[in-house]
Amino acid sequence: MFVGHACLAFAVAALGADRLGWSRERSLQVAVLAALFATLPDVDVVYGLSGLVAPAAGAGSIPVESFWDAGNRVHRGVTHALPVAAVVTAAVWLAGRVEPTSRAAGATLLAALVPTVAAIGGALAGAVTAVFVLCVGGLVALARRRDVSSRVLAGAAFVGLFTHPFGDLFTGSPPALLYPFDATLVAERVVLSADPTLHLLGAFGVELATVWLALAAYFRISGERPAAHVDRRAVLGVAYAGAALALPAPTLEVSYHFVFSVLAVGFVGVAPPSLERVRSWRAGVTALATISLAAVAYAAVYLVVG
Repeated sequence: MFVGHACLAFAVAALGADRLGWSRERSLQVAVLAALFATLPDVDVVYGLSGLVAPAAGAGSIPVESFWDAGNRVHRGVTHALPVAAVVTAAVWLAGRVEPTSRAAGATLLAALVPTVAAIGGALAGAVTAVFVLCVGGLVALARRRDVSSRVLAGAAFVGLFTHPFGDLFTGSPPALLYPFDATLVAERVVLSADPTLHLLGAFGVELATVWLALAAYFRISGERPAAHVDRRAVLGVAYAGAALALPAPTLEVSYHFVFSVLAVGFVGVAPPSLERVRSWRAGVTALATISLAAVAYAAVYLVVG
């Protein structure tokens, strides 16, 4: 869901700004910032590197498994919590203001998260929060260098940080939405199907839908039509239906072979390869259309033979 988080935040921010009557430039500005903020909660997987450096830190027998086993110890914790998102949004708003005292207050509030979380959740949670805070600070500094207003900056932080955890409800364990409070908002992930393969395909479909939504938001603001950028070669994605017969049925636990192969089908959108084609919207939109048709074709065959 890494891409989906950014795309959902981009779409929500872009469409919201457009509805408020903001200019194209300002709408895209807040949308891009929201997308960047939406990726930050997942910096908590940085601890997974310990599973690669020292496999004993993870339980997996191979590097990829060790990475995720180690990373999942702190993943979807403090950085995904709504109370933390509220504090960070307030700190970002203060840090984005012109007055030096407000900026200092914002930086102080942001920095105070690290010892506070460490005191509540331990040194590991504090270390992950420190990485998160540094990333937020870097994004704020970048935005200030580009003269982004505190209103736009805070709006982007709000959309990005508050939409992120809800996108995780389809895969893995639900985030600790109310951390550090001893309360559970969502106890179980959203199950799209009792069949684990259909659930994976459904979650993948949700991911693709967020990408299409982001594209639709961009083209709405720019006044273009997405369909005008789709090449007819996208229909070749239907040929991926045969993978349902050739590959083991994927699940959330074992999905690499499906995800990597269906994404590879998207290269149809940039073939024949050329710098001009890769830079164009036509290549990207055609690739997305190809992947979407491939996923639908795969699901159709699985439903018949599965």
